[in-house]
Amino acid sequence: MALHGQTGTRIRERRMDRKIRQADLAQSVEISPSYLNLIEHNRRRIAGKLLAQIAKQLETTPEQLSRGADSTLLDQLRTAAAHMTVSVEIARVEELAGRYPGWTDLIAAQARRLSALEERVQVLTDRMTYDPELAGSLHEVISAVTAIRSAASILVGGEKLDADWQGRFHRNIYDDSIRLAASSEALIRYLDAPEADGPVHFAPIDEVEAYLAKEGFHIAALEAGSDVAALVASANLRSGAAQSLLQSHLQAYRADVEAMPLTAFSKAAKAGGYDPMKLAAQFGVDVAAVLRRLASLPTGADHPPMGLAVADASGALLLLKPVDGFAMPRAGAGCPLWPIYAAFTRQGQPIRAEATLPGANGQRFLCYAIATNAGVSGFDAPQVLRATMLVLSDPPEGAQQKVEVGVACRICPRKACLARREPSAIM
Repeated sequence: MALHGQTGTRIRERRMDRKIRQADLAQSVEISPSYLNLIEHNRRRIAGKLLAQIAKQLETTPEQLSRGADSTLLDQLRTAAAHMTVSVEIARVEELAGRYPGWTDLIAAQARRLSALEERVQVLTDRMTYDPELAGSLHEVISAVTAIRSAASILVGGEKLDADWQGRFHRNIYDDSIRLAASSEALIRYLDAPEADGPVHFAPIDEVEAYLAKEGFHIAALEAGSDVAALVASANLRSGAAQSLLQSHLQAYRADVEAMPLTAFSKAAKAGGYDPMKLAAQFGVDVAAVLRRLASLPTGADHPPMGLAVADASGALLLLKPVDGFAMPRAGAGCPLWPIYAAFTRQGQPIRAEATLPGANGQRFLCYAIATNAGVSGFDAPQVLRATMLVLSDPPEGAQQKVEVGVACRICPRKACLARREPSAIM
């Protein structure tokens, strides 16, 4: 049973799951049972105050009843199905999410956990294969073992050795055993995962994004003039690489603060309808800086929620600030039709496009993107491009370019997509 756009069906399913009689629900929201019956069979439209009252009685939200499950959750369920060989009813995923939200949250959480563990395995595999420090530690262990074995083989051989030579070999074995013990302890410490409370972040960028998410991607201390080094130290990041990444991000953040002070920029952003081009001209900065600054505005100050994505020319995400419905995959390739990737083909030219996700209720996002040279300019210097994309949810209908995007080819239901790399697992 497809539930796209069928608010009444969701109401009926939710009421039945809660074991509430139709007459009782109708009485609680002060309508007749016959009118509620028409609503539940999708023969009467429902919105506004009545929808809110029914949602309250059913202990859910109006959005859950009117739009069904969040598109991000549905994408996670489709991704989980695409990675398994078991045949599942992909067409009924929204029905599953609508009727059993607890179970779908559990499935999505387990899928995320499985994905994180797979990524961890890949990280450890790369570490075992390419890490020079690990290779050096293993070489020390093997060298010490070989030396002990050589000395021991001479001592147990048939040749008679005088006391002086026996003492030398015994001393060598003792010294090499000390070296072996030290090398083994260092190797164990290197391979041992740190014991700490909270989630384990498998890559430096994960640590940085977790810190930024905790701050709401708005660093109030930097807005007030705090020192970058002090903030990095107080973040308590586990790895030096994460500390280095955070320091670079905070230095760019501070430069944006100095060029676009919060009070003046916040007022100008509201007055200008959050138009990056107008703001760039007003403050005399480049468009990429404006996109970053807009994404750092506090959402509690009457600003709309805004997402941000930063990628290099390989397509790898360097930073991701998600918003409801918008998320790009960290592991694996995402949809190449997002404006952030199109920006690489039009270096320095700002792009504005309305991106629409698949589905009858596909969410729309207003995207601003630009690719700039992040490297050193000069003769024979390689060009290092970096693309920045700002994302705003549910924009008003306008004249901007429209583009149909997905999350990833494997879970995208679009049938006639020229950018498809592989068959969809849900078609």
